[in-house]
Amino acid sequence: MTGGAERRGRGPRDGERAVIRLEDAELAFGDRTLWSGLDLEVVPGEYLAVLGSNGTGKTSLLRVLLGLQQLTSGLVRVNGTSPRAAASHVGYVPQQRGFPARTPLRARDLVAQGVDGHRWGVRLHPRRVHRRVDELLARVGAAEYADAPVGLLSGGEQQRLRIAQALAADPTVMLCDEALLSLDLHHQHVVSELVHEQRERTGCAVVFVTHDVNPIIEHVDRILYLANGSFRIGTPDEVLRSDVLSELYGTRIEVLRSNCRILVAGSPDSTHHTESPEELVP
Repeated sequence: MTGGAERRGRGPRDGERAVIRLEDAELAFGDRTLWSGLDLEVVPGEYLAVLGSNGTGKTSLLRVLLGLQQLTSGLVRVNGTSPRAAASHVGYVPQQRGFPARTPLRARDLVAQGVDGHRWGVRLHPRRVHRRVDELLARVGAAEYADAPVGLLSGGEQQRLRIAQALAADPTVMLCDEALLSLDLHHQHVVSELVHEQRERTGCAVVFVTHDVNPIIEHVDRILYLANGSFRIGTPDEVLRSDVLSELYGTRIEVLRSNCRILVAGSPDSTHHTESPEELVP
């Protein structure tokens, strides 16, 4: 795979098969439309960041791609089939949520759920599973606390385990939902690099929902920005502009760049309802 600078702006090429495809997609809840007319193709190896204010349907988009939420109208395909049929080759990394200190689960047990957690009954090949878990723990740098209780690990350490769990299926698509939220700067960098390394190593596509694009901006090829029931798609330089976001929000938005960081000032987050997966289940 090529480096980030050469990849920037990567999108569908003629004859290249998309691993994610949305056609004229609409998602609404009651009389509230989150987005409509969404046409999007994500190809192998592409890194798509999904940005926008609270309540614009970012998490709901991932739920559609996971097969947990139906579109109101339009078409969605993952790996050329329905999201549910493709689920075994999709890795999912949620935002960090701590485990209670007394949770009776070791780090390796959490990762093992990604290896054979979909199977019922007694584990048929325990040595094979153990070996696979060790490989995944080593890949994300978590081998040293493989047998530690998950409730005693830091948020960053727990996120390493969730990434290892997501990698168990050798995914062609990785979906990350605010995977850096509540992490310190060091662990934001560690987690974002682990996702990037998987993309570079295997050519999987990445869809990364985030409020802050700065920790991943150097890896991002394109941005899907959701606001006011509409959207914009393009490279970071095409989308993260004052004129583009001002038109999207219908009010003056300033996009500032300082010391390689991007700040969007004036985004009306407070006018949106906070989106939670539990509230959006029909």
